[in-house]
Amino acid sequence: MYKDFQNKVAIVTGSGSGLGFAIAKKLSQLKVRLVLFDKNEEFLLKLKSQLKTESIIYSVDITSEEQVRKAVNETGSRFGSIDILINSAGITGNTNIKSHEVEYSNLKAVFDVNFIGSFYTSKYVLPWMLKNNYGRILHIASIAGKEGNVGMLAYSASKAAVIAMAKVQGKEYAETNITVNALAPAAIRTAMVDALPKELAKYLADKIPMKRCGTLEEAASMAIFIVSRENSFSTGFTFDLSGGRATY
Repeated sequence: MYKDFQNKVAIVTGSGSGLGFAIAKKLSQLKVRLVLFDKNEEFLLKLKSQLKTESIIYSVDITSEEQVRKAVNETGSRFGSIDILINSAGITGNTNIKSHEVEYSNLKAVFDVNFIGSFYTSKYVLPWMLKNNYGRILHIASIAGKEGNVGMLAYSASKAAVIAMAKVQGKEYAETNITVNALAPAAIRTAMVDALPKELAKYLADKIPMKRCGTLEEAASMAIFIVSRENSFSTGFTFDLSGGRATY
């Protein structure tokens, strides 16, 4: 189906588990050379053993600009290019709490991972893409960033910021053969969702007309299309993956 993934170089953040793990495995099947970012080196080593293509792992805290700059530039220098960036790292922070109960420390922690981390990676990847006049960037956002989820102020606001960043970057680099898009899933069956309070998880599932969570396979397949060469005329756009929740 996809013609031109073989030997492309892709950085995937949050690739030690969840959606990042699923995306990395699917890219591996397409013969992409993978560079895997995650704080948990043990998870990365486990993933690496399951891949079918060349891969490098970096134990990176994406909230550290220096760590991100170093890992990205080492990747670019090693391969001569960085073709794909998928920002999948994310946290929910404290949930099931009203806005007046949110603590700044938690709000900042969520923004640092979900938004600032994606900003840092794209900041240092974009110059490598500009050198080769080609690139695909995908920021994993959330339907919460479009609609707002009750009891999830920090998460919803951080994902709204991610969506806004994709819109800005998509326009800024639209004439350079670099596309920047976001993906806004509804609840996807991951460890992060499983860890939510039961009443919140039920609230999220009940808002989906299909009355189920999405699967990692469904989300990874959509992500692969978004970063494919074939998806060449969509940029600054937020793709929905919501089981009918988003119809606008």
